Amino acid sequence: MDFMEESRPKRKVPSKRLFLAACAAAIGGTFQYGYSISVINAPTAYVHDFINSTWKQRYQMNITQHGITLLWSTIVSIFTLGGLLGATIGGTMSVKLGRKGTLLANNMFALAAALLMGLSYLTGLFELLIVGRFLIGINAGIGLCVQSLYLGEIAPTSLRGSMGMATSIFITGGILTGQVMGLKEVLGKEELWPILLSTISIPAILQLLILPWFPESPRYLLIDKGDVEGCKKALRQLHSVHYCDIEFQEIEQEKNHLSGFKSIKPWELFADRSLRWQLLTVILLSAVQQLNGINAIYFYTDYVLKRSGISVDKIPYVTVGTGVCECFTALTCGMVIDALGRKVLITGGYILMSICCILFTLSLTFQDASPVLSYLSAVCVFGFILSFGLGPGGVTNILTTELFTQTSRPAAYMITGTVGWSSFFLIGMVFPFIVLELKQYCFLVFLVFCSSVAIYILLIVPETKNKTFLEIQNEFKSSRKRKDDTVDSPAGALLSTSI
Repeated sequence: MDFMEESRPKRKVPSKRLFLAACAAAIGGTFQYGYSISVINAPTAYVHDFINSTWKQRYQMNITQHGITLLWSTIVSIFTLGGLLGATIGGTMSVKLGRKGTLLANNMFALAAALLMGLSYLTGLFELLIVGRFLIGINAGIGLCVQSLYLGEIAPTSLRGSMGMATSIFITGGILTGQVMGLKEVLGKEELWPILLSTISIPAILQLLILPWFPESPRYLLIDKGDVEGCKKALRQLHSVHYCDIEFQEIEQEKNHLSGFKSIKPWELFADRSLRWQLLTVILLSAVQQLNGINAIYFYTDYVLKRSGISVDKIPYVTVGTGVCECFTALTCGMVIDALGRKVLITGGYILMSICCILFTLSLTFQDASPVLSYLSAVCVFGFILSFGLGPGGVTNILTTELFTQTSRPAAYMITGTVGWSSFFLIGMVFPFIVLELKQYCFLVFLVFCSSVAIYILLIVPETKNKTFLEIQNEFKSSRKRKDDTVDSPAGALLSTSI
């Protein structure tokens, strides 16, 4: 394996067409996801007023505060339920329609959602907001799953980390764009909130116009469809002629290894003992990616910043600042991931997030002792977001691509997507009650998750940079065999008996 790795030429930068293909896939995928998360925050008060006036017009009475809170929570949280549904069907769609075909078809959900949310105010039906958020959630669930598949399969081995970081870069770019669009100087005015929510149609339209100019995943064409000429044509379009034959040989080698195997279902993946540790790893990472506290900060930034002593009129601009920080970190991570490796970045990110949780709790607990501590709390918010962007934000999806081969990868994304979106929904519903009960100690809950997963990665997960999918799978098999041999050996038996 060492000889193969050394003899394989390493590309330092993607070709222009490969770079543009990644952008075309991401604009309607993870950019749309990030934009949909953040764009709903700005019109919160205006939507509350709309619900109240609509209720009064229908029933000649004001809705209770509890009723408004319940409806607003439903509008926000239904997005995650849509994402959960999208994640469960995304893998199947990617096998039936192809990676590119699924991304294009997925835009229909975004366009329908934009239309419904834009018409909600004109029709006086706040229910359309709920349906629209559910549809854009489906779009996000499919997009997160299939875009990562597409990028992981079109990228050469030496650039797979950098290409995979496009997922994180475009999520943070979408979040930042949504924050900017929600400023009062742009579309954040009361009379413009229906237009603001309708702007989710823009990324969908852009992808429908741009993505058809780029090819389907070469791996999908050769391994799933057996289209040799189509695969070679796609490789020539995405890579230079010098690298085309090398990439084709690698894909053909994987195809020969998987000869006779078909794409497996999620329940079949659970039953496959040879993939047990890979599956456990990506399930854990997907769950903790949502339970580490980052989405709590996205949805409840106002609360955190108010507790940090930031004045209300400055909060929207501070929020934009957090988006800029995460964008910068994601870009930096994308440039260094293939040099430093996945393990260093994701472990370091979780360790720094753990430290931020401790400092944030202490600064909020003693913030009345000194005005400086209020600013320290705000610094901890930025530090937490920067640490997330350093590794966990982007490396998690890359590892899901790298730890599985072509036949098991769609099922793995369906499982991790289901776990991730379920965790996303759980934290969105439970976090307000955690804050109510634990107050400033709420981030100690996230400390447990961050520190635990950092230890797990250090002990279990191998480095995957510059390795083919088959090499990574063989490394897991070798590691498992060494553990089994240790247990079966006399020394291993003695150790077990002693313990």
